[in-house]
Amino acid sequence: MTQLEVKRTMRGAEIAEVTALLDTAAAADGRPALSDHLELDLRSGGSSDFAGFVVRSPELDLPAAYAQLSAGNDNRSFEMVVHPEQRDHTATIGSELLEAALDVVGAEGGGAVNWWIHEPTPVDRELADAAGMTQDRTLFQMRRPLPTERHATIPTRAFVPGHDDEAWIAVNNRAFAGHAEQGGWTLDTLRKRQQEEWFDPEGFRIHERDDRIAGFCWTKVHHDAPDGILGEIYVIAVDPDFHGKGLGSEMTLAGLDHLAAQGITTALLYVDAANEGAVGMYRHLGFEVHSTNAAFVIEVGDRPDHEGLEGC
Repeated sequence: MTQLEVKRTMRGAEIAEVTALLDTAAAADGRPALSDHLELDLRSGGSSDFAGFVVRSPELDLPAAYAQLSAGNDNRSFEMVVHPEQRDHTATIGSELLEAALDVVGAEGGGAVNWWIHEPTPVDRELADAAGMTQDRTLFQMRRPLPTERHATIPTRAFVPGHDDEAWIAVNNRAFAGHAEQGGWTLDTLRKRQQEEWFDPEGFRIHERDDRIAGFCWTKVHHDAPDGILGEIYVIAVDPDFHGKGLGSEMTLAGLDHLAAQGITTALLYVDAANEGAVGMYRHLGFEVHSTNAAFVIEVGDRPDHEGLEGC
């Protein structure tokens, strides 16, 4: 019999055991178990909108599963991780975790909840449907080999922490207004990223025009990826005032040039499948779809009555 614990904050030992589960799942799946902003929220002990859900089983030393709610931009992000040895019970465990998470959101006034899933399985889709969730977004992970045939023709410089922070946040939030994950950043959001081991100001390329940040390409290097070292276009945007000048392609090339100069031979990025212009631009730059993530969404205040999904 499993036991579910709901935690509104996490402390050292609790974070450590959940991290051990995440590492076990990542090793089995060949990818990170949680998205970047949820993992950061976990490691910091949880923000004001944080909730962690730990499922324990007498069969395992580690948790059998873990799920998390974290604040997004006018929404709550939800993800879950099931121990590889417990995945035959994903239907039962997942139903319990989803119910608990939606109950927390409902008790706090409701709102939108996004559940991101890597390559959704039929069981994932059944869980989402039973919870009253519908697929809202599809995210492509695209990859290409490095170096590129073309190179950036515009000047860029490294990001300067403490100097560029507020100007960059203003551009980011203008470029991603209404975006569920990347919009609404604060200084605290940025500074948490700057404290990460992977943060490298040289890989955070800035292009200026008229003494303003016109565009940026922030890269991230994954040194421990299962399929070798990977270079990611982590966040890229052009200030809306400078749209239509071809800066999107140029900033992408600037990031790829930087990654190739570090000896990295494979680049990746994530892009919303509905953004046909961006997908087309990346294809033109040699990227191809490698994998797909999907977001299932529910407005908890409008949640219909339903029964949980029966499982193994």
